[in-house]
Amino acid sequence: MKSTTFRSAVGAVLTAALSAVILPASAASAAESPAAAGTVDTATARSFGRLADAVLTQRTAALLDNDKRSGRRAAPLAEKNVRLSAGQTRTEDTALSTLHTRKARLAALGEAYTSADTRVAVDRIRVEAGHATVQATETTTLTYKKIRGDEPATTGFQAHHRLSFTATADGKWQLTRLTSADDGPLAVNEPATARVATARTTALPEATPAAISKPSQPRTKPAGSYDYAAMASYAEKYWQNYNPAYRKFNEAGGDCTNFVSQSLKAGGWANKSGDAEDYRSWWYDTSYQSTSWVGANEWSWFTLDAKRATNLANVYYMGVGDVMQMDFDKDGSKDHTMIVTYRSSSGVPYMTYHSVNTYRKSVASIIASYPNSLYYAYRT
Repeated sequence: MKSTTFRSAVGAVLTAALSAVILPASAASAAESPAAAGTVDTATARSFGRLADAVLTQRTAALLDNDKRSGRRAAPLAEKNVRLSAGQTRTEDTALSTLHTRKARLAALGEAYTSADTRVAVDRIRVEAGHATVQATETTTLTYKKIRGDEPATTGFQAHHRLSFTATADGKWQLTRLTSADDGPLAVNEPATARVATARTTALPEATPAAISKPSQPRTKPAGSYDYAAMASYAEKYWQNYNPAYRKFNEAGGDCTNFVSQSLKAGGWANKSGDAEDYRSWWYDTSYQSTSWVGANEWSWFTLDAKRATNLANVYYMGVGDVMQMDFDKDGSKDHTMIVTYRSSSGVPYMTYHSVNTYRKSVASIIASYPNSLYYAYRT
């Protein structure tokens, strides 16, 4: 049997972040409780990073093909001065149970992972009145198990997390909360949470939802008028390292549709002039852009109105250069946009997208995480 491996590293990446930690500047401050003084020492800062690494590593390990219920850890979930709170321990137990269920759904859809590599970088630590907030970036690569033999080698993502620590009376720290700081679909190792539906507010060109069951026979994408290989090449070049020629919208509702628009333009989509707020226009320039360039709903309205793309009846009909959107909570408003950059010979599309920055994630994996969402597939 082929062995399953898991590798994780956190040490070196902490160095740069430690400069942002407020450290005691004198013997007087050192005599006071660091937490009360709004400080942590370098050793504690490193422990924050190692604990974040251990938790995220254990979550990912729950998805691996021959993972056992005991989990696989990069480091202990407790150190001399930093550990999980009782409440967070229960939360992580629930998270692992959720991820084991997700792994089973993936297996039923014909997908598994044999190994993974997780690296956690602590970006910033802020300490105030006995509480520490840690911002961290996780970069994870998972290796696809060769079930059909036509899977790509790996899938990867870069996720941002916010960890909350609380100081105890004895001067130690407990992790009390770990949340995602990203918009868009959750990373595959992030336990899904329920979303609250909001009222539908649009009555514009409507996309047709696509089926998510895999058909018995794959369909080949016919030749089109665009350079689909160029679209995929662009997306796979800039999925993690953003193209500096374009503005980023991560802090303004998410960068997913902006990224897909860039990829489509790289493959031959031409600007269509018009008012920036009119969904019938689609353009980007050095100072501004149309709402259809960056908005998921507006992109769909433009695409259908301009006949740049047509809806597909099943997400598995998508080929390289096609686009998929999701409505997480079925409220009629599309929440996320992504593009196909690889398709296996057996007919499985693999998506690449921003927010969470993700490379070649299979449609099956997305469906396993969001089985109750609405999906829209577009033939470009």
